[in-house]
Amino acid sequence: MTNDPFSPVCYGAGADDGYMGYALRDELLAALNELLEAERAGARVALVSRKAMQDVRFSELMRIVRADEAKWCAMLARQIRRLGAVPSRRTGAFYGKAMAIDDPRERTAFLNRGQSWVVHKLEVLMPRVRDEVLHAHLSMMAEKHRTNIDLAETLLQETE
Repeated sequence: MTNDPFSPVCYGAGADDGYMGYALRDELLAALNELLEAERAGARVALVSRKAMQDVRFSELMRIVRADEAKWCAMLARQIRRLGAVPSRRTGAFYGKAMAIDDPRERTAFLNRGQSWVVHKLEVLMPRVRDEVLHAHLSMMAEKHRTNIDLAETLLQETE
């Protein structure tokens, strides 16, 4: 044992994101594009559903969901471009599955499951996002999705 009062230099701050447990750029971009495609599908489902729903309460819920989904599509596209990539232009398969459901209540419940899927994906992704700006946006997105899930659940229970 030496009497040297100094410990070796730690170079942890210089380590890459992957070494530190954060998502690397390609993984992050893949996740953001997957979320973008899902949000685009949700926005389209809500837009078409709003026009088809007779119940004003369901129509208003779809208006809220569609506005939020469009907002998050724009945010995700901006963040993807900020990371130096081109946002996906695809729409997730969720759209076709949702539109195959004719009953407004069942489609709303399915849309809510999609919203829950997005929240789960965000909860898994966020701890691995080192970028504070992106992390803050994803956190807001998750919280707003939780709010919309609660609104839909309440409406579904009230209309049983």
